Amino acid sequence: MYLKSGFVSSFLLHITQSELAIKLMNNVMNTYGTRELSISHGSGSWLWDTEDNKYLDALSGIAVCGLGHAHPNITKAILEQSKKLVHCSNFFSTSKQDELARKLCEIAKMSEVFFCNSGAEANETAVKIARMYGKKRGLVPPNILVTNDAFHGRTYAAISASSATKVKAGFEPLLDGFLRVPFNDLDAIKMMAKNDKNICAVFVEPIQGEGGIHIPNNDYLKDLRSICSEEGWLLMLDEVQTGNGRTGNYFCYQESDVVPDVVTTSKGLGNGFPIGACLTAGFAKQILKPGSHGSTFGGNPLACAAALATINTIINENICENARKVGERILMNLRGSLGNISCVKSIRGRGCMIGIEMNRPCKELFSVGLRNNIIINVTSETVIRLLPPLTYTMQESDHLSEVLVKIIKEFDLEK
Repeated sequence: MYLKSGFVSSFLLHITQSELAIKLMNNVMNTYGTRELSISHGSGSWLWDTEDNKYLDALSGIAVCGLGHAHPNITKAILEQSKKLVHCSNFFSTSKQDELARKLCEIAKMSEVFFCNSGAEANETAVKIARMYGKKRGLVPPNILVTNDAFHGRTYAAISASSATKVKAGFEPLLDGFLRVPFNDLDAIKMMAKNDKNICAVFVEPIQGEGGIHIPNNDYLKDLRSICSEEGWLLMLDEVQTGNGRTGNYFCYQESDVVPDVVTTSKGLGNGFPIGACLTAGFAKQILKPGSHGSTFGGNPLACAAALATINTIINENICENARKVGERILMNLRGSLGNISCVKSIRGRGCMIGIEMNRPCKELFSVGLRNNIIINVTSETVIRLLPPLTYTMQESDHLSEVLVKIIKEFDLEK
């Protein structure tokens, strides 16, 4: 199929480059709504559209590009590995997969890891581990405790474990075996322990991301660990969004000095290259055997090379500490400037994971942000979610805060 050059010339007189790129995307299944920009390239904390407009990125591809865009260490690792070996199947071991497994287990204090391609797949693996663990203990059905406002991905087990109606609508019947309790409510979990003897695991996010940046009490994970150990349950932590330095430690649970039985991660693990991981320890290790699970592309050498370069950069350049400082700076700026603004209900965060809860729906602020050359996100209808690269400078932190304060003050006047 082609267009005659005369038609193209005439057509382009009435359409911008970004509009053309977006119109030509009509063959892409529309699962994310209207695409307001066509992105051309990025560098560090900045993105450019096809009309060369520049945007400060405060979303990181939804918590993915923690080291920013086009990081030279990641680019070099992908280029060098692509010249050697991209894929060979998991019938064989590769040095990159072995090295990545050792490094992740060492950081996480876990015993073994299953590699896949996304956070949803990692969480699907965790659910399968929990169910097999429960059945080995004679629990029929083996139930998993999950929480209100949770989000664990888009596969069937993941949406069944998630809370939001919008991710489930139209896909019923969903999987049984998930019991829901309020987040950050230990009494509800203790009550469940008394009333249901088929529980085999608790599956939670250390900080709820998609649910609106909900941060539990300081002892929440430590007390969960105690309950799980006492009851013989697996403690499974979804660190897909909170992991890889996002909250100021490599994994968020390390702030609480606990070790889970299962931890899942993805997003920032490959700094944009698709890779996921499900790590196990304690009673959860060696649950999955040959034939019980698999992934054709999981742990391929190219993905592992990207992940190794990402981890080494996070550790060697002390990125976790920078994430803490950046987050503290942004929180300080926002709280100092928005403390008396009536439309702001709460400002909360840890590291580079920050939420500004508004008193009314504010989805339009995503587009307002683009018009002001910043990329933000609105989740749960009323929470501005900030997930900037962990490599932000203090100047970039101040610039983001300044523009956000302006936008929110204008939003407040519109009531």
